[in-house]
This record gives sequence, C-alpha cells and structure tokens, in this order.
Amino acid sequence: MTTKPSIPVGGQALVEGVMFQGRSESASAIRRKDGSIETFSQPRILVPWVQSLKKVPFLRGIVALYESLKNGSAHMTFASDRYDVDPSEDAVEKPEKKQNIFMVLMIAIVGVISYVFGKLIFNVTPALLAAMFQSVPALSGHVIQNLLEGGIKLVLLLSYLYLISLTPLIKRVFQYHGAEHKVINCYESGRPITVENVRASSRLHYRCGSSFILFTVFVGIGVYMIVPIDPLWVRLVSRIALLPVVIGISFEVLQFTNRFRDHRYLSVLGKPGLSLQLLTTREPNDEQIQVAIEAFETWERAETVQPAVKREG
Repeated sequence: MTTKPSIPVGGQALVEGVMFQGRSESASAIRRKDGSIETFSQPRILVPWVQSLKKVPFLRGIVALYESLKNGSAHMTFASDRYDVDPSEDAVEKPEKKQNIFMVLMIAIVGVISYVFGKLIFNVTPALLAAMFQSVPALSGHVIQNLLEGGIKLVLLLSYLYLISLTPLIKRVFQYHGAEHKVINCYESGRPITVENVRASSRLHYRCGSSFILFTVFVGIGVYMIVPIDPLWVRLVSRIALLPVVIGISFEVLQFTNRFRDHRYLSVLGKPGLSLQLLTTREPNDEQIQVAIEAFETWERAETVQPAVKREG
C-alpha cells in the first residue's frame, strides 16, 4: 500500500551531497572523507512581500529563481567547506543556522547577478554569431535568423554540459543530481524511502532546473520573434531587456509540463527537458543514494516536527 505525500519537496545536488527543501525547512547531507555522512539543516527564510509575488503568474518564475539561490547558498557553502576536510582536523564548525539576513541577501544578490551575467553571455553570443550569417541570402530572413540563433544557443548549451560532465567532480555532482531525483520520485510515488526503492526510481523529473534551462531556449525563439533583428544593437539590447520575460514564461511552461506529466498526450511536452536530464544526471551508486536518503529524512523530520517558517521583513 502506498501513501501519496502531502508536502511538496524540491532539491538540488551539491558537492558530494544533496539538499532538499519544502515549505518551511531545508536540509542537506554530504559524504565526508572518512565515509561518514554529515547533515546540515535550517529554516527557510521567507520575506512576506516576496511570497506575495509568488502568486503572480510570470513574475513567480523570477521570484523562484531568487529564492532558490538565497535558500541554497548556505547548503552549497556547507558542502564545499566540509566535504574535503580531514576528519582528524575537524575543528571547522558547521554553518550557523541563524544567519544574518543582510549576509543571506547579499549572497542571493551575488548569485542572481552571476546567473544573469551567464544568461547574458548565453543570449548575446548566439545573437552575434547568427548575425554573422545575415550576408547569406538563405539565412538572412527574420524567422530564419531567430531559428538559427536558437539553434546556436542549443548547440552551445549541449556542448557546455557535455564538456563539464567529463570532469570527475561534475560527473559525481551529476550522480548526486540523479540520486536527488530518484528520492523525490520515490517519495512522490508514495513508496517507502529505502535504498532499493530509490534505486528503482527514475533519475529524471519534470520539475528539474535542467528542463527549465532548455525551455528558456525554446521560449526565447518565440519571444524574440516580436522584435527586429536590425540594427544589431537593437537585437542585442532586446535579448537583455526581454530576459526576465523569457525566464517568467519558461517557468510557467515548466509548471505546466509538471502538472500534466501523467496526461496521455500533454506529457510529451516535458520530454525534451527529460531528454536533457540524460546529460545532467547520472545513475548514482548505493552510497550516494544513502546520502540523498539521509538528507531527505533530515528534511522530513524538520518539516514535520518544526513546521514554523522563519520570516523576515
């Protein structure tokens, strides 16, 4: 007999670990050098006016991105600071659970700026490359140029993900990414969270950030169709100015595909994103699954025992 979960949960892969977060709590677990598992948890810090914006379609995608960076920053710091510390030199304290709101906000802002800067390069470079082919009659039309730009963007994305996946560190992060998805899929199916059940679950998930990134490519093609490609400066400025629009629409598309993932026909809309996850996730081993389960159980205990949300502002 299976019991469907009542608390929604999301997560992300860390260096040698996994983080999960729900409505009010977040928790992570990492594998230490000596093979032990160390955990870290904290309440989610929610700002009331930001939560109000999460109810507004097309704005909530940008808010979700901000929250993801803000709430995940402490866990990423915890993982990167602790996973390679020799247990014999275990003098480094865990990150404090009570963080200064100003520091959290600054970390989130830096994360958002870094993300936006990366997206700018990812959007401007394909536009410049596509513009170089405008002298070719067959590739000079408005529609063709936008399709070419989107195609270049897709090639850059796939090439980048493939190349970084070849490095040992990122390969292991992608394995933990797979473990995170497997645990969530097992949880959402209502089955007990055991190594055997998690191992048998899919490493692909409709709400994954990888799918979101892919949707920004496809949505961008459609959004940029409404603006001219000449002169070049107008084309480049429009890519920057319309980036929040692309992010907002892409988030709605992601939510739509997740909502209808069990629909007989509409489930196909999420397949491209799932296909990309074949590149951004890897099958985890049992030790990595154990870490993911420990992170999940730590989150679940905190979420059910201490449901109060820490609010600021």
